[in-house]
Amino acid sequence: MANPYRELFTAPGATGFVLAGLVARLALPMTGIGIITMLAQLRGSYALAGAVSATFVLTYALLSPQVSRLVDRHGQARVLPLATAISAGGMLLLLACSWWQAPDWSLFIGALLAGFMPSLSAMVRARWTVIYRGQPRLQTAYSLETVFDEVTFIAGPPLSVGLSIALFPQAGPLVASLLLALGVFILVLQRGSEPPVQARNANLTASGSVIREKNVRLLALLMMGMGVIVGTVDIVSVAFAEQLGRPAAASLVLSAYAASSCVAGLLFGALKLATPLHRLLLLGGLATALTTLPLQLASSIPALTGAVLLAGLFFAPTMIVAMSLVERLVPEHRLTEGMTWLLAGLNVGIALGAAVSGRLVDQSGAQAGFAVALCAGVTVLLVAVWGQQRLRAPLPAPT
Repeated sequence: MANPYRELFTAPGATGFVLAGLVARLALPMTGIGIITMLAQLRGSYALAGAVSATFVLTYALLSPQVSRLVDRHGQARVLPLATAISAGGMLLLLACSWWQAPDWSLFIGALLAGFMPSLSAMVRARWTVIYRGQPRLQTAYSLETVFDEVTFIAGPPLSVGLSIALFPQAGPLVASLLLALGVFILVLQRGSEPPVQARNANLTASGSVIREKNVRLLALLMMGMGVIVGTVDIVSVAFAEQLGRPAAASLVLSAYAASSCVAGLLFGALKLATPLHRLLLLGGLATALTTLPLQLASSIPALTGAVLLAGLFFAPTMIVAMSLVERLVPEHRLTEGMTWLLAGLNVGIALGAAVSGRLVDQSGAQAGFAVALCAGVTVLLVAVWGQQRLRAPLPAPT
């Protein structure tokens, strides 16, 4: 039986841009936790560390779609080096301010500039779309990229924390910026797979951002709800393990969540389903909501591991369906921006879920934090029902 993932790489240049994107996208999960680890060591304040890290994450979530919009208009080779230079410069400013014990406000300026980091996940997906648009292999490619996103979020944080603890506090964020610069440099050299820029793109300038499209907003909202679940699972799992006197067990719980999502994503990408995307979206939303219920009942590490293992099974497939829908909803020359809005919604949700559940944990204990995941699951289901109604009609050709 043919391996659908191996078949993807028969396209010229595919191996190169995938590897470059994989290196560069490690920077995002390394940077947020790296800032927290660095400032917690140097300033002794988790509140300050969390606030500076949140500034980076939220700036990235708001600016990355704008960077992607410029990419759609001018091309990856022209925009990515500039955005990367601003992001790396902001990170160097942040590291310098932490090294020289500059005032706290200066840290926020560095984090703000670092948030100009481009969305490498969207850049790579856009290249796959150019190669396999209208073919079943495109869903397989999106599945692979979702799994790679999961892998970087598994490997990135411990790598960043380990560097900052083993070498020096600034090591994690510094290496993250170096990986971003290296990956982007290799990516922009590969001009053969770069999405073409349509002549003048007059429609792009006139019609504004794709987030004005109701269906794109709907999908971004769904991704935000899913992000809240992820952020809640991350924070509450750590608190839950500490509450039971087994803090090291949190890594087992989180690994189970990521591993199940990766496996489900790979399997989903290998399937050739005839089910319409709007129906798959509804099924994914329903499953996502239902799998937040066992989290409320977990009373031990094994029970929690089983609950998050189940929850992770539907994360990647639902994300793949959302990406497939946005590929059909937005014009070809605005695809990178459309995908980036969905990824931005996911990242905003993760930050929001971590913040809200963390406060609830402080007030009422670890178990109470999972109520945030339940509420987010209900939101995802409601949005999926709404989306199923809106998208059940044949999608018009993007213009």
